Amino acid sequence: MIEGMDSSSSARRVPAVRIAPSILASDFGTLANGVREAERMGGDYVHIDVMDGCFVPPITFGSQAVSALRPVTRLPFDVHLMVCRPETHIDSFCAAGADIVTVHLEAATHLHRLLSAIQERGKKAGVAIVPSTPAGALSEVLSMVSVVLVMTVNPGFGGQQIIGRCLRKVSELRRMREEQGLSFLIEVDGGIHRETAPDAVAAGADVLVAGTALFGAADPAAEVACLRGRC
Repeated sequence: MIEGMDSSSSARRVPAVRIAPSILASDFGTLANGVREAERMGGDYVHIDVMDGCFVPPITFGSQAVSALRPVTRLPFDVHLMVCRPETHIDSFCAAGADIVTVHLEAATHLHRLLSAIQERGKKAGVAIVPSTPAGALSEVLSMVSVVLVMTVNPGFGGQQIIGRCLRKVSELRRMREEQGLSFLIEVDGGIHRETAPDAVAAGADVLVAGTALFGAADPAAEVACLRGRC
């Protein structure tokens, strides 16, 4: 299980809200320093946005970058694949050191098979949806995943404003989780900062992804504390 998902989590002193700093907002020229900073600021995961120029316009990191960064920290790598044909990339990112591999519902034709493949490689499987995809579209796979990632901006670029309506999907997923007795984490990514985090948490978010708000801050650790509600 991912830390914080089982009944013994309180004994592990896992925060109620976990923070995943996104190195998409760090200096690409010194990515290793960005990973170290994610740890120093108090992050629980390192969020790695993989973009291929197909599913979204930009191109960011490949599996070789993930492999090179893996020795830098012991924090779990939360790898978000925003790619076309994700089934062709699972092996390389799992081998590179990803701990959580999240694929997009919109990019996967055979999603059950893909999630199973991630799990068979000993990794936690996640599924993501873009703002235009309803939460109900995930109903057939919720029992298979460790993480559901709700994009609250249209993916591809950092620094965007949150689409507030997307938080309704977070609440719906929390309800579905309770009704079905499941334990997946609900992760929210897009426009998260100290002003928007409380609404995301109130809706049911367990993990907050933040990039610009953290790496652009004068005191990133203080911003992490604010995201946890400790301002």
